[in-house]
Amino acid sequence: MNRIKLLGLGLLMLLGSASFAVAEEHAAAALDHAQQAVTHGKAGHASVLVEHATEALKHARAASEVAKGESKTHIDAGVKSLESAIEHGKMGAEHESQATKAAEEAVEHLKQGNK
Repeated sequence: MNRIKLLGLGLLMLLGSASFAVAEEHAAAALDHAQQAVTHGKAGHASVLVEHATEALKHARAASEVAKGESKTHIDAGVKSLESAIEHGKMGAEHESQATKAAEEAVEHLKQGNK
């Protein structure tokens, strides 16, 4: 009986660490794409900003599904900022600065979520 409990506990720990690794991997990819979105936004490439923000959003949503606590709060805030960046980026050059600012906010939230 004792071995069964230990085996069960070991499996739970393994599954917990695997989900943490998945969240960490997606959060890192989201941060990378969000940083690329900022770079392209500052360069005046709204369409490329949208591409990277969209990729960042996919990864941020995946990370949010398994994240917990304060990390999840920051990742969720990053998701909202990325959605705003995409929305403004699609509006064209006149909204480029707003899209870039939203992407910068996403980067800050995702950095906090990656701690």
